Amino acid sequence: MMGKLKVYADRMSQPSRAVLIFCRFNGIDFEEIKVDISKRHHLSPEFAEVNPLQKLPAIVHGSFNLSESHAILVYLASAFPGIADHWYPSDIFRRAKINSVMDWHHSNLRHGAGPATGRSLNPKAAAEAEKVLLSSLSKLEDIWLNGDGSFLLGGSQPSIADLSMVCELMQLEVLDEKDRSRILSPYKKVLQWIEDTRTATNPHFEEVHNILYRAKKKFEQQRSRVAETGTELSNKMGGHSKM
Repeated sequence: MMGKLKVYADRMSQPSRAVLIFCRFNGIDFEEIKVDISKRHHLSPEFAEVNPLQKLPAIVHGSFNLSESHAILVYLASAFPGIADHWYPSDIFRRAKINSVMDWHHSNLRHGAGPATGRSLNPKAAAEAEKVLLSSLSKLEDIWLNGDGSFLLGGSQPSIADLSMVCELMQLEVLDEKDRSRILSPYKKVLQWIEDTRTATNPHFEEVHNILYRAKKKFEQQRSRVAETGTELSNKMGGHSKM
């Protein structure tokens, strides 16, 4: 007996959300343990015993500890019975392609999407991140979504790569609607893919993302106050984009 799975997560963290949605959608029995990045709980000695890298998400399954969201998703898809094959296919060629997309994600899309939400915190860094993000969206549109199916690599159902990357792009919800539209609207395939992945994993997708929607309203209110008073916008999103 491995014992009940424990998932250490902050729902404001993109990769944390991907792991939580995967667990909920696939009926995995687990305990969600909140680690609040904004309060620096991930830097506590207690959490360092779970993950010495002190980043989220992390899991404990019996005596087994694991960090890094892609590794966690691979483990969950492989270790628990009854997980549909489309999430992480048994076919080695298909599996290798999914691995390649997830590796690409880390050095491209993730490198751009997270920092791009910190515009008011560091405008120069945000502008550089946006260049990476736009380049990544273009490649996502023209290469990874260039297939017959609705999902990455032409899949007819989502894989762990779809879930991870869509959760990444959902972080753009916190941007001003004009900025979000300016960034995403040219990429019609990407927008449709986001909606298809949302639909395929609901109601869990919406439930796990509720915290992000609440943050979006908070930032909208702050932006309104800035427009009225000219005070500086407080943006703490950068602190949540942790692996």
